[in-house]
Order: sequence, then structure tokens, then C-alpha cells
Amino acid sequence: MPQKKQFYKEFNTLDYVLRNARAILLVPHVNPDLDAAGSVSALYGFIKKHYKKNTVTITCFDPMPESMKEIMPNIVFVHPNKIRVEDFDVIIGCDSVERGFDKIIKSASKECVTVTIDHHHDITIESDLRIIDEKCAATCEILYDFFVSRNTDSFDKDIATALLSGIIGDTGAFQHANTSAEILSMSSNLIKYGASITKIISTLFANRKIETLNLWGKALEQTKFFPESGLAVTAITGSSMDGHAANSTEASNIASMLTTVPSVKAALIICQVGKNTIKGSLRAEKHANIDVSAVAHTLGGGGHPLASGFSIPGRIETTEDGGWKIV
Repeated sequence: MPQKKQFYKEFNTLDYVLRNARAILLVPHVNPDLDAAGSVSALYGFIKKHYKKNTVTITCFDPMPESMKEIMPNIVFVHPNKIRVEDFDVIIGCDSVERGFDKIIKSASKECVTVTIDHHHDITIESDLRIIDEKCAATCEILYDFFVSRNTDSFDKDIATALLSGIIGDTGAFQHANTSAEILSMSSNLIKYGASITKIISTLFANRKIETLNLWGKALEQTKFFPESGLAVTAITGSSMDGHAANSTEASNIASMLTTVPSVKAALIICQVGKNTIKGSLRAEKHANIDVSAVAHTLGGGGHPLASGFSIPGRIETTEDGGWKIV
């Protein structure tokens, strides 16, 4: 595995910023996944535990997914419309910051310190402090290193659970190519502090509702495979959901599942997540030498070479030949 960056200077600066902050705002990306939700939840707990700050708020344009609430029940996401961004003197974006954080900081005061903590390779947004390492499997991995660098007793059960959730999410429950010996060592240590790997995986991956399994079945049954490119494509339309609201996690899980099929080099699933909103998830097989983030970028999204996503306006409609079109 490539060597990670060493953030000695940046971690000291972040520590100074947190110690002197009056009001701190934490921002995950829209449609938060496990790493986004886990990173802000862990940082929230760490700040409360070690910096004794009374004013720490997590804001997000979307609520925390219901499945994640079971793992992190004490965390509340506040919609940006319900806060005054200019009241915060530190704003920290965690994970895929160009999907939410970029909008929030436009309302920040001139004196506000902005911080980016991320592991995506395509971050272009400017901030006062940038802690970015694309060699890390998850943003939670970077935060783990920061916590350990500050305090030998950095974790409690809630912080450990949040960090492990993010690591599990972005390593595909330790099945993706970014699972390193260091990641497994970190996870082992988090388990010692009370994080339950069994509860996390069973809550997020195993305990599927019948409606979810039916939705997966429909999506997999409709999958189109293009052998000349190795691309598998499927869609979850509004009519196929039968009242079951699909979410971004379900869509990405289906895309990941498709890349395990022989001959599939990359997979795309588009999913109707609102009346006029479509979520797209792209996955690539690790040996295919395909960068799906380049595709996501053209649609206003982003991510990693092997796993990316995007959101676009529109509705998915089924065509007469069994395909789909976006209107």
C-alpha cells in the first residue's frame, strides 16, 4: 500500500484551532454515507470530550439515514436553514467536502477559520487548513490518527463506534482493495474501546427489510450488460419502489454487488430518490483500470477512482425497449 501523509504540523494547527474556538460547525456531505456521518459524529464526540466545548453543531442538507441512527443515536443533524452560519468561528468539512461544505462556507464570517478533512483525490475547494490524503481508506482513518496524536485516551465507545462505522463503510466491510493491515489494526483497537463490529455490519448490511430485498431483486433483474465495455447498468425508478423510499446506501450496495459478477468491469445504478432528484452510484472492479470518478465529475459529483457518485435533477422513465431515459 502507498505511504500515507504525515500531518504533524496540520494536526498541531487543528488542535490549536479547536482549543481556541468559541463555536464549531461540522459539515458532512449531502446524502451522507457511513464515512461522512461517522467522521462528523466521531469529531463531535472528541471535541466534546477533550476540548469541553459547549457549542458544537453538525449541519447537513440531508438528515442522517435511519439505519445510521441505530448506531449513532445521540447525534443530531441540523438543517442549515435552522442555524446562523456566521455565528460560528470554526467550520470543519468532513468527507467529500465539495458536496455541501462548499455552500455552507459562503455564509461564513471573514474571521471564521475553515478546515477541510478528506480522503478524496479530487478536492479543489480552498480552506484555511487542508488535511487531505487520498491514500487513506476513509476520512475516519485520518481522524483516528489525529485523535491518537492528541491523547493516549482518545476514545470512548461512541467515538470508536462512529470511526469504525466510517471505516467499515468505505472499505465495504473490509472487502475492498483499500483494506490494509493498518486499517485492520485500527479497527481492532476501536473494538477494544467498545465498538461492535457485529452490530455495525448487521445493522447496516445484514438486517434488510423485505421491501429492500424486493427492490434489489427488481434492480438486478433489469440490469443491462454491455460486453464490449464491461459496463453493467440498472435503475430504480419511482414506479419500481412501490412506496419504499430508496436511499443512496442501497443504490451504492447494488452497484458494488454488480462489480463482483465475472466480466463486469464497472457498474452504474441510477435511483429516483425524490420527485425530481436522481442519485447515481458508480463502482469499478479493482483490476479494471477504470476511473469512475472522472465520469462522476462530468455530472457534478465526485469520489474515488473505484467508487463515486453524483446527483442530478430529473425523473427516470422506462422506455418501450426496456431501457431508461431521464426527463
